[in-house]
Amino acid sequence: MDRDAQIDAFQRHLNVSRETIARLEAYEAILKKWNPSINLVSKSTLDQIWRRHFLDSAQLWGHKPAKARKWLDLGSGGGFPGLVIAALAADIAPDLTVTLVESDLRKATFLTKASQDMQISPKIHITRAEHLEPQAADVISARALAPLAKLLDYAERHAAPDAIGLFSKGESHESELTEARKYWTFEVQKTPSVTGSGGVILEIGGFGRV
Repeated sequence: MDRDAQIDAFQRHLNVSRETIARLEAYEAILKKWNPSINLVSKSTLDQIWRRHFLDSAQLWGHKPAKARKWLDLGSGGGFPGLVIAALAADIAPDLTVTLVESDLRKATFLTKASQDMQISPKIHITRAEHLEPQAADVISARALAPLAKLLDYAERHAAPDAIGLFSKGESHESELTEARKYWTFEVQKTPSVTGSGGVILEIGGFGRV
C-alpha cells in the first residue's frame, strides 16, 4: 500500500483534522531522519509507517473511556502508541494528559524532539515504569514492552480506580492471558487489530492480584 493510500485508510478509521495529519507528517519526517541512528522501528516497516505504526497505535483511541483524564504509555520507545495518542488528544481531547515513560536516554531525546516538531506537549519521564512515582492514570498502554503478567505488575502501581490497560498483542496473546491468570484476576475484552496479522487489542479492567 503506497503512502497516500495509507493516509486515506488512516482517515477512514479515525476521521481526524488536517492539523492532526500535519502533526503525524512531522512525526513521520523526524522518525525517518532519526531511525538510521537509533533504530526506532524496523527498517522494513518505514514505507508502511501510516499503517504499521500510526494506525496500529491510533486504534487504541476508540477504547478510551469518556471520562479519562490521564493516559500513561509505558516503554514508549519510538513513540508508539503514546506519541500518536498525544497527537490525537491535542485536537480531540485537549484536557487529556498524556505521559510517556522511556528509560533509554536516546529514545527519550527523540520523543522530546518529535513532540516539539509536532507542536504537542506530552509529559516525558526518562526512567523505568517500576521506578516512576505512581501516576493514578485512567488508561495505561504499552506496545511490545513485556508479557501481559509483567504489564499488569507495572499497571497496578500506576492505576487510578477503575483504570483500564490497553495492550497491543500478537498471535501469542492467548498464551499470555493464560500465564497472566496464574497471578492476576481481571476482565478482558479482545478486539482484532485493524492492521491485521492476527494481532489484538487487549482491554484489561478490574485487575488485581490472585
